[in-house]
Amino acid sequence: MKKRLTVAQATIEFLKNQFIERDGVEQPYFGGCFGIFGHGNVAGLGQALQENPDFTYYQCRNEQSMVHTAVAYAKVKNRLGAFVCTSSIGPGATNMITGAALATINRLPVLLLPGDIFATREPNPVLQQLESSQTQDISVNDCFKPVSKYWDRISRPEQLIYSLPEVMRVLTSQADMGAVTLSMPQDVQTHAYDFPVELFEKRVWHISRPRPDVPTLRKAVEWIKSSKNPVIVSGGGAIYSGADQVLHEFASKTGIPVGETFAGKGSVRYDAPYCLGGLGATGTKYAIEVANEADVVIGIGTRYSDFTTASKSIFQHPYVKFININISEFDAFKHHALPLVGDAKVVLEELLELLGDFEVEKTYREKIEHMNHAWDEEVTKIYAEGNGTVPPIDQAIVIGTLNEFMDDRDVMINASGSAPGDLHKLWRATDPKNFHLEYGFSTMGYEIAAGLGAKMADPTREIYVICGDGGYLMNNHEIITSIQEGFRMTILLLNNNGYASIGGLSESIGSERFGTRYVYRDNEKNQLAGDFLPVDLAKNAESLGAKVIKATTRASLEEALESAKNQDRTTVIYIETSLYRTVKGYHAWWEVPVAEVSTSPGVQKAFETYKENKQQQRIYL
Repeated sequence: MKKRLTVAQATIEFLKNQFIERDGVEQPYFGGCFGIFGHGNVAGLGQALQENPDFTYYQCRNEQSMVHTAVAYAKVKNRLGAFVCTSSIGPGATNMITGAALATINRLPVLLLPGDIFATREPNPVLQQLESSQTQDISVNDCFKPVSKYWDRISRPEQLIYSLPEVMRVLTSQADMGAVTLSMPQDVQTHAYDFPVELFEKRVWHISRPRPDVPTLRKAVEWIKSSKNPVIVSGGGAIYSGADQVLHEFASKTGIPVGETFAGKGSVRYDAPYCLGGLGATGTKYAIEVANEADVVIGIGTRYSDFTTASKSIFQHPYVKFININISEFDAFKHHALPLVGDAKVVLEELLELLGDFEVEKTYREKIEHMNHAWDEEVTKIYAEGNGTVPPIDQAIVIGTLNEFMDDRDVMINASGSAPGDLHKLWRATDPKNFHLEYGFSTMGYEIAAGLGAKMADPTREIYVICGDGGYLMNNHEIITSIQEGFRMTILLLNNNGYASIGGLSESIGSERFGTRYVYRDNEKNQLAGDFLPVDLAKNAESLGAKVIKATTRASLEEALESAKNQDRTTVIYIETSLYRTVKGYHAWWEVPVAEVSTSPGVQKAFETYKENKQQQRIYL
């Protein structure tokens, strides 16, 4: 049996019949399609989506942000659901590249369908075509190759029969997922073909839970039993596998403390006696201390970014060993670890059984419990003692007020600026989805689009977005989409008139915050050193359709949060915060190179400090 469809029609017909199942729970895989139409996709995919209202099309305002929205959707879905994003050729396609990189770096699935130049080449050079004197078999869509886990170009209709199953294989591969790009020439999208009807039958993609190699597992048990100061580094994979409950059982029984990466924060509750909170360059005082002395590091679903390892300086035990539990062999072997390649949930279950009655020494468990209570007291102190009465107020006050206001299942979203470091240390996470921070690519402009995606993934949760003025100015468009579709969220827009994070980093390397404040040019100095710019971000948000509330103190912020929760549309709470008053670090290092030669005394001093810190850097063999 055959079914005559255009390539675009066949693509949508196939995608809407794909389902996913794990642990007996089955659901449609795709939530729909985000898209912006142009000459490269309006007659093909646009027409196909119009004829398939059961595969919902969502109108977005920016191609990059629609990919961010799709990524946040997949993150909240624990990678068990995804969105399609379609654009026209040219700038519409290349706008999606940042989103593709974000998805692939964070191991989150998204399907990109950019339009492409004519496969026939008859009207070449077509509008927006990249020409090359070396080959005609190239377009701007080739730029997606290094940031995609799978890439293909459909130049003939029958190729779709073989490419679409590969698309789904990669999107649903827990070990090898990320952005998938299917480049679709605008003429081929409209070409008809007699496709086999079997291609469009319902297919359920089972997500298995691979178990680890048994001899390697037994060796890991030996290492753990012989350790004195073991520590767990919990990453995003612990959450995606749904391992939070078994991780709680594992840590409670063994007494092994848990430090969390940005992606892993929320895998355990902040008040669990074994919880050390954020670990790494932006980690808590006690997580850093424990990591310094750890003799066995058990990584769960982490890729060991430089923030997690403090640029390979945080694990200082002379004979430290790594045991890595990861669905991805690539990540499991990092730091020459003992690799337990498998699903985090089942690996922990099997480890727990084989460890029997093993527990860390009583003094070590008591030390960790004391650290947990001591850090909670530190957080309380930081939340209470900052400036919260006179604007501009401290960022820590905003974070603390929001943290205390939110319910356990509410979601906080952030990605860039100085907030991630403060949040990693201070946030009291109460649910695996309570702390949503994109720090693989740390993309300015992710936040608002991600708020929309998170709300679409789980409308039962309240969504709170923390967005700095820098990120807001780069990408605020999906406020409009959230209002159009009725996906309400609350955005805390923090205006400190500059790039606070990079400003602080600039200051730390002796560069005096050069180019990081939003000020007029001082023509005499030929520098950006004048007064602050008179930009009204509150009015801008209001012009996009949001309800805007201004908060100037802790008390008025509490009132604004209560009011926002009762609004029927997206609300922006505008808050002026201090550019300079941020939460201190706790003696962990992050490598940022400093100029070896400079006329600035500040840079010279920073370089000497840099050389000292480099001596703490380790190669783990």
